[in-house]
Amino acid sequence: MVAEWLNGTVFIEYLWPEAEKWLLVAMLGLEMTMGVVGNCLVLLVKITCRGQFGCRYWLPFISLTLSDLAFNEPLCCEGCSLLIISGSLLAMLTGGQRSPWCEVVSLLKFAFITSSIGSIAILCVQRLIGRASTGGALFAVMVAACSASWVTGVVFGSVPVTYAWIRYDSAEMLCAVFWESSYSDMLVYILCAFSVCIFLPFLLIIACSLLSAAGCGSSCNSDDEADLSAVTPLLVASYMFCYTPFAVSELILLGRLDLSPAPDWLRTLSSVMSYLDCGLNPLIYCSHQDFREAGLALLWTSRKPQSEPVLTAIVKREL
Repeated sequence: MVAEWLNGTVFIEYLWPEAEKWLLVAMLGLEMTMGVVGNCLVLLVKITCRGQFGCRYWLPFISLTLSDLAFNEPLCCEGCSLLIISGSLLAMLTGGQRSPWCEVVSLLKFAFITSSIGSIAILCVQRLIGRASTGGALFAVMVAACSASWVTGVVFGSVPVTYAWIRYDSAEMLCAVFWESSYSDMLVYILCAFSVCIFLPFLLIIACSLLSAAGCGSSCNSDDEADLSAVTPLLVASYMFCYTPFAVSELILLGRLDLSPAPDWLRTLSSVMSYLDCGLNPLIYCSHQDFREAGLALLWTSRKPQSEPVLTAIVKREL
């Protein structure tokens, strides 16, 4: 433990023992590999093999995959150039993160968390109403909803950066929000951010899941088992399981008037579990038989079929 003074407040920085440090480095490396390789393959299969499996609700699936990919990769294909897991891995090896990378990592992490749960909520709504991601008014609404989940994450993630509430947290293995002013500021921010970015999508997910389970909506009359949307319950369960430590740590912070954060082990667990979700999603997609077969065909067979033999000449031999 190392005591650090910042703006008149004492912070205790946890120093990892060597064995625990390298164990976490190995875990982060494994999660980053699973996320990068898995989500790249998923994105490739979704784009190149879309005719080999049913995927009526492709828009939220693409948004979720890009969010997971950006969470893991050092370079994201849609312009997001900073990655979270690789940043945590580098911070563990170098002993911290420095400005401005520190602030950007904190902002993007909240944006990616928000876009992930927003994409899952949109997928649940589309699956309930049974309308595909095609052109028309519904398509425009879904594009606006997916964009809004990214924008709200960036807006709320930029507030702590603007007010300089960001510093490196060795337990969380990346830069995070630390409150140094007043309990009321923290309370207002967390309640607003979680209500708009987390609780509202969460309520949509629960409501749509319950209605679908009860047989309501048009999805119950369609052949959802043949569509990739059949994995939606697994995506929801994985997200809830992996982000429970993060939600619990925030609730603990809300209950402490002295603004002290959650225990170190819980903050570490929240980071490890949230990173794990990005690597589990590709495995969940592969649980769908048609999607798995399309991926295996892409990996193990030639994309160009061999041409049939063509007769070019006839040679007659005298016996």
